[in-house]
Amino acid sequence: MNKDLSTGKPSKVLWLYCLPLLGSILFQQLYNIADSLIAGKILGENALAAVGNASEITLIYTAFAFGSNIGCSVVVSNLFGAKDYKGTKTCVSTSLIMFGVLCVLLMAFGFLFTDPLLRLMQTPADILQDSVVYLMIYTAGIPFVFFYNVATGIFSAMGDSKTPFWFLAASSLANILLDYLLVKFTPLGVAGVAVATLICQGISCLLALVFLFLRLKKMPSEGKTPLFSSFYFKKICKVALPSILQQGSISVGNLFIQGIVNGYGPAVMAGYTAAIKLNNIATSCFTAIANGLSSYTAQNLGSNQPQRIKPGLFSAFGMGYLVSGILVLIFTLGSTPCIEFFMKETTEEALLSGRQFLFIVSPFYFAVSLKIISDGVLRGSGAMHLFMISTMIDLILRVFLAFLFSGSFGTVGIWCAWPVGWIVATVISLSFYGSGIWKKSKL
Repeated sequence: MNKDLSTGKPSKVLWLYCLPLLGSILFQQLYNIADSLIAGKILGENALAAVGNASEITLIYTAFAFGSNIGCSVVVSNLFGAKDYKGTKTCVSTSLIMFGVLCVLLMAFGFLFTDPLLRLMQTPADILQDSVVYLMIYTAGIPFVFFYNVATGIFSAMGDSKTPFWFLAASSLANILLDYLLVKFTPLGVAGVAVATLICQGISCLLALVFLFLRLKKMPSEGKTPLFSSFYFKKICKVALPSILQQGSISVGNLFIQGIVNGYGPAVMAGYTAAIKLNNIATSCFTAIANGLSSYTAQNLGSNQPQRIKPGLFSAFGMGYLVSGILVLIFTLGSTPCIEFFMKETTEEALLSGRQFLFIVSPFYFAVSLKIISDGVLRGSGAMHLFMISTMIDLILRVFLAFLFSGSFGTVGIWCAWPVGWIVATVISLSFYGSGIWKKSKL
């Protein structure tokens, strides 16, 4: 059901809108966690390392999908807030066409360069083949990842955060079951994990698109609606390209960090894989809140009510701190069972690496949540250059410091790079919001 985010008490509107988004992001993480969990528990430490290693490359593709999601959702939110339903429909069809072309290019890249990329990351020989197989199957499903993300972004842009939640909940639970069946009862091994994800993502994508077209058909508009508009193409690119560049740069940066970690062997890789999956839950929750705030900001700017943005931001900060507090307690007090949860047989080295990462990084969720959430206002207002500056500084610092600190402090030095980058980027993002520069941007 579509919802106008420019009416009602800001805190109540945002909480009710963001809670399903948080639920959706948790189920989205189940996709990734299920792959690592099933691989680690049934196939062993090397399989966990292989899936985790390959996942760093899949994040490049999801970065493109996420950037596309942001690009179309911010522009659609603005049009929907302005009650321009004809423009909304044209913007949606334009998004689907342009991102369909991007899918083809990414699939070609994936099929051609998977093996060279894995070797560039210094992937150990004993997990290289499994990593290649996993990535090749994942590459075949890139269109499902893309169109699902674009469809759910459009639902969210129109104030409907519940429909994507139900799709994702059903497909994530099905993915866990299918992961288990294909890995436990077939000889597919790591390939079974990838095939299960491909099937479930495909079904959820097709359902999301069908429901999206039905929703758009009911939306009132006069005259024939153009399928493609160069005007909206440019608007979407203005938001999507910086988002894709930013997300892609983070993923490439993570590849460099993964390459450093790979030098310490499969045991450390397995511990890092488990810890980074847990860390991704936290950052994804903050991103979900930020995405909700972006749609909220764009709709309110579209309806000419900018005064509602500040109370919405502070309400989002409250959600971020609540999530931070819960996850910090779980990841610090329960670090051992959290890491062991992913593994069939836990080695001391793998467990130590994962626990050290969680102890060093998780307390700084309170800082990075402010950065990611305040970026939601910057994106929603179209101030993409400000959003990119803070994020790129965070990335450059983390990669540089990971290289620098690893020489003197080993893996502990790599983990310490996260908090430093986060703190600096948080200060920058909050400064950008406080300065009010974003108010001068236009979609």
